[in-house]
Amino acid sequence: MYSFLDNFIIYLKVEKNASPRTVESYQQDIWQFIDFMSDDLKIPGEQVHPRDVNHLVVRKHLAILQRNGLKRTTIARKMASLRAFFRFLNREEIIAVNPIMDVSTPKMQKRLPQVLYQDEAWMLVEAPDTRNPAGLRDRAIMETLYSSGLRVSELVGMNFKDVDFSLGFIRVMGKGAKERIVPLGSYASSALERYINAGRPALNKKNIEALFLNKNGGRLTARSIRNIIDKYVGQVSIQRKISPHTLRHSFATHLLDGGADLRTVQELLGHVKMSTTQIYTHVSKEKLMSVYEKNHPRA
Repeated sequence: MYSFLDNFIIYLKVEKNASPRTVESYQQDIWQFIDFMSDDLKIPGEQVHPRDVNHLVVRKHLAILQRNGLKRTTIARKMASLRAFFRFLNREEIIAVNPIMDVSTPKMQKRLPQVLYQDEAWMLVEAPDTRNPAGLRDRAIMETLYSSGLRVSELVGMNFKDVDFSLGFIRVMGKGAKERIVPLGSYASSALERYINAGRPALNKKNIEALFLNKNGGRLTARSIRNIIDKYVGQVSIQRKISPHTLRHSFATHLLDGGADLRTVQELLGHVKMSTTQIYTHVSKEKLMSVYEKNHPRA
């Protein structure tokens, strides 16, 4: 079965252009399932054939994962890995029937995304001390995240040439290596221009193309962005757990609160499915009810 997994990994890298992190996640999930199959059938993993898998075996694997205390989100992710793997095997005619088709994924609890109030967002993005290069960079980072709703991976992947001040747009590479053009707000544009002119030259010790640089002149990582956000959340004393993705959630919610239509927000966020964007309508409805109950005399 391992040889089939190797072919699947090649397919993910070449045809799907999946990120290294995604490939690693799929590989580990499927390895775990093959190990389970080997133990269950009492034969070595390399001798297990995909034809040996049926829906009962998959359900047994899920039951064990649940007994081991794994979260529903983790189990759902592992199921998604297996679905993709067996869909690939079915497409390649290695198996005639996809055994995962008869197995349902555990239902997920719907959780509304954490969102900043507008005044909190403003306090956060204005927190950095812009009298030094790092502060100019941090201000530009948070203004861009809040202004354009970027994923952190998109932000750290940006290069200097991806910013077009004349048109007020930035070019980002989203999931699945899909490029999109995103508007840059006036505050973000101003913060980026100041960083590029007065902050970035002091950090650019290696003369690389990356837009956002660390103190050593290298490209910032997603972990670095999280640390930067944590630093300023502490400074402005927001008493909630805030992540870089919270700024993306806030961007979408504040757009909808301001009257933007769902289709526009979907395009700006780079969502493939409208259903992914629709969660933000629930957040806005929550705010509407809050305002209504607070202000209406007969609420």
